[in-house]
Amino acid sequence: MPDPVTGTVTRTSIDPTQFRSLMTTYPAGVAIVTTAAPDGEPWGMTCSSICSVSLRPPTLLVCLRAESPTLAALLQVSVFAVNLLHDQAEPAAKLFASGAPDRFEKVEWVREPESGVPLLIEDAHTIADCRVSETLPVGDHVVVFGEVVRVAKPAIQPPSPLLYGMHQYWTLVANPESDNRETDDEGMQG
Repeated sequence: MPDPVTGTVTRTSIDPTQFRSLMTTYPAGVAIVTTAAPDGEPWGMTCSSICSVSLRPPTLLVCLRAESPTLAALLQVSVFAVNLLHDQAEPAAKLFASGAPDRFEKVEWVREPESGVPLLIEDAHTIADCRVSETLPVGDHVVVFGEVVRVAKPAIQPPSPLLYGMHQYWTLVANPESDNRETDDEGMQG
């Protein structure tokens, strides 16, 4: 409510627990962001904070924890991949969310020949190879803008994405009738 004298609105910050509770009610697709340090060591983390930004140039953004070793490696090499997970990849999502040091020993992956970035070919339905175009620190995270330089679809057709929300993993049930409808590829673009 505005102050009757100054007309300004005073806003208070909500508790981080309340904010987290809010965001868990908004299901999102699950991805693993991967990169390789300058010495070639693979890094990766589960991420659901992904958004398309622009078609020209094709740009997406990911939000990564500022203290993340994956982010540190990504910023050193300025390249990364967004591995969009399919509905059978819940174990990989949990593994890469755990921070386990041996996570790359427990999944199938290959290096992208040009950049050396790890690609999760068994767990991803689609992979976007990105070049960092900009970063923006926001609170305890860093927003990384990536220009998409390549898109690969390793295996599953049509893709059935893994989702996370309401404190659980789930997937959409395919509707056979929806395969016959025309779709607008620019659908939800802002």
